[in-house]
Order: sequence, then structure tokens, then C-alpha cells
Amino acid sequence: MEFIEQSIKGVWEVRLQARGDQRGFFMRTYDQNLFSQHGLHKNWVQENHSLSTKKGTLRGLHFQFPPFAEAKLVRAIQGEILDVFVDLRKDSETFGQWGAILLSDSLKNLAFIPRGFAHGYCTLSDVAEVVYKVDSPYTPEQEGGIKWDDPDIGIQWPVAHPILSEKDAQQPSFQAFCEQHHAINSNG
Repeated sequence: MEFIEQSIKGVWEVRLQARGDQRGFFMRTYDQNLFSQHGLHKNWVQENHSLSTKKGTLRGLHFQFPPFAEAKLVRAIQGEILDVFVDLRKDSETFGQWGAILLSDSLKNLAFIPRGFAHGYCTLSDVAEVVYKVDSPYTPEQEGGIKWDDPDIGIQWPVAHPILSEKDAQQPSFQAFCEQHHAINSNG
């Protein structure tokens, strides 16, 4: 495994290494010792699996408020996605900035997103299956979101008119989040 820290501190791309032969391949997708060496091991309490069947499907931007804030370990097991994260951490030098990692079954990579980030992704293939671990259970009454196309954040999505859920289309602006909550305490 190769661990590559991103420009926004705390976010990592993890490149997996498949060992292949005429039968196919074998690949380790998680190694507690290696993740611990990089400070990324968590007590993963839940794993989720999402299927999108149309290119241009956008899911996000989602997060949970402390004490239910979640770190995520995201992987596209089929197809390709643009995985996007927005820093909402209190006192962070990159507060309000976004970044992205291209994840795909052919790249065989993961994105580690720490607590204190809004997260979402857009499918770049007609079929995309995404599996992700979280270190805090889903708690509907503590979930939050930010509008996917908020101009104050300025995410450069690969589509102008994505396929959205009604809930994601109605998320509040970044400014409304800041006025109401200011930031997320990522230690929560």
C-alpha cells in the first residue's frame, strides 16, 4: 500500500497493490498496522455499500455533527467516481476549501476522509459501486449537509446538471452552515 497525503491536511489517498496471475488478483484493502503507522486506523463500526446506475449521479455533501462526526474510508469497487471533500474543521487553515480524489476499480485506490469534513461524490461511469467504512454509526438526527454547487465553495464538479436526490438538492448553503454552526469540532 502507498499512502499519499493530500493538500488538505488529514485527507489521504491510499493506493492498493493487486497481485495478479492467470486466475485474477488478490489485494489487501485494509491493514491495521499500515494504517496505524500513518495515524489512520479507526474503530470502523459500520460499512456501507452504494450502487448508482447512471453517470452523473451526485451524492452529497454530507456530514454528521459531533459527537457523531465520522471519518470515512471510501473505495469504488466498480466504475469510477470523483470523491469530493470540504474542510469544515474548527480552526483549520483550509476551512471551507475542497479537494477531490478520482477513485475507480481500475486505479484500486481508497480515500481516507477524517472527521470534520463534508463528503460527496459524482459518478463518472454508468455503473458505480462504492463501499465505505465509517467510525461512527449513522445517526439521522445528527446529519447535516451543504449544497453541492455552493458558489462560496466553488467545487468543480464534472457535470453541470447531476442526478440528485430531493434531499441533496435542498441542502443549505455554506454561508448558512457558517452562520448557524460556525465549524465542526473534529474531535467530537
